[in-house]
Amino acid sequence: MPASGAGRHGGTIAAMLSEFDLIKQYFQRARPGRAALGIGDDCALLAPTPGMQLAVSSDMLVEDRHFFAGADARMLGHKCLAVNLSDLAAMGARPLGFTLALALPAAERDWLAAFSAGLFALADAHECELVGGDTTKGPFNICITIFGEIAPGHALRRGAARAGDDIWISGSLGDARLALECYWDKYPLDVAALEQAGTRMHLPTPRVELGQALAAGPIAHAAIDISDGLVGDLGHILAASRVGATLDVDALPAGPVLAAQPQEWRRRFCAAGGDDYELCFTAPPQRRAAVEQAARASATPVTRVGRIDAEPGLRLVDGNGAALTMALAGFDHFA
Repeated sequence: MPASGAGRHGGTIAAMLSEFDLIKQYFQRARPGRAALGIGDDCALLAPTPGMQLAVSSDMLVEDRHFFAGADARMLGHKCLAVNLSDLAAMGARPLGFTLALALPAAERDWLAAFSAGLFALADAHECELVGGDTTKGPFNICITIFGEIAPGHALRRGAARAGDDIWISGSLGDARLALECYWDKYPLDVAALEQAGTRMHLPTPRVELGQALAAGPIAHAAIDISDGLVGDLGHILAASRVGATLDVDALPAGPVLAAQPQEWRRRFCAAGGDDYELCFTAPPQRRAAVEQAARASATPVTRVGRIDAEPGLRLVDGNGAALTMALAGFDHFA
């Protein structure tokens, strides 16, 4: 598993800390978990509940692409697992375990201690066990593969939206992008506002409990987690389901910091901000009460923001239903 840039994180460079010492000291835990066999062999052995399907997802975080050089280690430990848990949430799966692969330029004890603390705090909150992985010296790169389980036929797939469905959003949108714009010196925020908005960027909350509740009924038809901006991610649902949508941009739930900004910024960052890690899901109108009950049970606010249409394409409207012309697109690493 890990190490980090020589002195870049303000930690102490470890003397004679081998790869296997590093794993044992910072990532191997004494208490037993769900895995039949965890860290310490060539493979981990998982034992899903009989009759359940495995849900598997991988995400990679690369320095200067997904996070800034010198990023807070504890926050980074949280975020790298949170983005994977968010994928399980979008399918409605219950977390089981994960693997961690790390490439780091050097081993820093302080950085490793903080990173693993942030990682395990979130893992323990969701009873998701680290079962293995790899560590190597190289350019700073973090890759997690996560495993969950779900009952057959209950996964919230992107291709299951139906014409007439409501479109819902969990939580709030846009504060993470607002913080990023401020870090880039493109938008001014005072220190307190930046700290609040930055928390949404660095410490996203994966909506695992809500996703499971929506899948259990099943209540929802389709879902996706909002990582690259709502317009782009909703577009994946529309393409996979071969439908269109009308989206009320002014109904989108702006984060508390973004809510105090001008309308142009609210609309743009809610609709195409990215790094929100909220759920966008569709459900038939007759399930509205069930959606709201699932939201209460998971202590997660939800907002109805549009509808799925039979006609292809995404139509953006304001709070009065008038068409909006906005050039918006989701994030693409190669665009």
